[in-house]
Order: sequence, then C-alpha cells, then structure tokens
Amino acid sequence: MQIQEFLTTRKSQVEKLLAELLNSQNSAPILHDAMTYAVMNGGKRLRPVLAYASAKAVGADESQADIAACAVELIHAYSLIHDDLPAMDDDALRRGVATCHIKFDEAMAILAGDALQSYAFELLAGSSRLKVSQEIRLQMLTILAKAIGATGMVAGQSLDLQASSSDSNLESLATLHSLKTGALITASVQLGALSAGGIEQAQFELLTRYAKAIGHAFQVQDDILDIESDTATLGKQQGKDRELGKVTYPVLLGLDGARQKAQDLYEEANDALKTFGENAEALREIALYIVQRKH
Repeated sequence: MQIQEFLTTRKSQVEKLLAELLNSQNSAPILHDAMTYAVMNGGKRLRPVLAYASAKAVGADESQADIAACAVELIHAYSLIHDDLPAMDDDALRRGVATCHIKFDEAMAILAGDALQSYAFELLAGSSRLKVSQEIRLQMLTILAKAIGATGMVAGQSLDLQASSSDSNLESLATLHSLKTGALITASVQLGALSAGGIEQAQFELLTRYAKAIGHAFQVQDDILDIESDTATLGKQQGKDRELGKVTYPVLLGLDGARQKAQDLYEEANDALKTFGENAEALREIALYIVQRKH
C-alpha cells in the first residue's frame, strides 16, 4: 500500500464530509465562519485517517468510520483554537495562516472551539451515519470524553502550562504528552475500530497499545522537527519550544537519542499489530509516516 495515496484519499473523504456537516451548522454566520475556518484550513488529518485505518484493521468498510473520523477532527480543531489563544501558547500562525483568534477575535475563537467540541459529541450521540448499537455509541462517547477532559488532553495542557525545566524528566515529559497529544490519537484509533460495530477485547487492547506508541512517537518527532525544520515547512513558528526554554526529548536525550526513541516507539507500534495481518497495513505505514514526517 502507498501511504500517501491512502492519506490523500481518506483526507479528501473526511474533508468533504466535514464541509457538508459544517454547512448544516449555520444559525450564527460569524460563528459558522470561524468554525469552518478552523476546521477547513488544511492539516494532515492524521486523527481521522487513523480512525479509517483502524476500522480497516478490524475488517470493516472504512466508510463505517466516517462519523468517528469527523468527531476526532472537530475535537482536534477545537483544541488547536484554544491552544493558540493568548492565555495559552499565544500563537499567531497555524498551518501557515493566521490563527483563529487573529483572523476573527479572541471571543469568537473561544466560542468556535466550544461549538466544535459540542458538535463532535452531537455527531457521535445521534448521527444516523454511525451504524452501531446504543451500547457501543455510549462507549464511544465515554472514550472521547475521557480522552479530552481532566484525565486526558485538558490535563496535558494544564501540565504543559505549569511545566518548568527544573522538575522535568523523561517520565514527567512522557506523562504530559500522553495526555496532551496521545490521548486523542489513542481515542481516534479506538473509535475507528468500534465503528465496525464491536470488536474482541484482545483486538481493542492491541490497537490501544499501538495507538499509545504512535502518539508518543508523534510528539518525539514534533520535538525533533522544532529543531531541524523551519517555519515555512512546519506552518507554525519553528524553534518556539527552544525559545521558551521548554523541556523536550532532544533536550533530555540529545537529537540522536530522540531519534532512537522515535524508532523504538515505531517498533513497539508494529509489534502490537502482528496478529492483524494485511488489514493493518495502513496502520503500519502510518506509524512509519509519523516518525519520518518533515512537518
């Protein structure tokens, strides 16, 4: 399988559906514009692609994961809006364009993020496109809520805001990123698999192990790119972590050590997929893409 073809096809699939769904949320025009701007301004669409690949890994038709894919991307867009706010990371550039609070204003950006978050849950709770039992629908809602709340992404952001170089080590850094970045990546894989209508617990646990490894690897590679890449390639300010004195994997391990850490995590992810056969080829190639990407 050519991963670039898979990424392009699934990215196109989710973007078409996201545009359709967002167009149905047009009761407040400026809010709608801000929501659409935040969601439709590009990006790798890694999380929805993972949802599709996970559904494929358990033998489902990939289209069964449409709603899971849209839900995790809406959540991701909301998290980026809030992450970029002056009270958080205070970023002016995202994906090579002005961040939502710069394009609109801070109040509208907050509202757009809030609306995208609630819409993700609305889709999982009630969309007729999601063909699963009420029991599985509730399980999916619970997984997403835990992944982004006080035991997941929001907790990670809180730890990041409080982090200092004096109390950071590999364990605390791994915990921070497993929550801030890894939790939603893990949920993306889990929700994609559950979109099939139910899977064996052993499969669910192996996919979770895979997802946690690639979520960790994603952040290690991000830290490497903050040193090696440039602003034009990244679509956001390069070197900002170093400028702010943040503790990163290259700081703690050196660049070579960070590269080895990413490779070890890639191998761990692959090991978790041994029993899935050819159906999991997309997940394997996504893991490789994560540790080799340049932006």
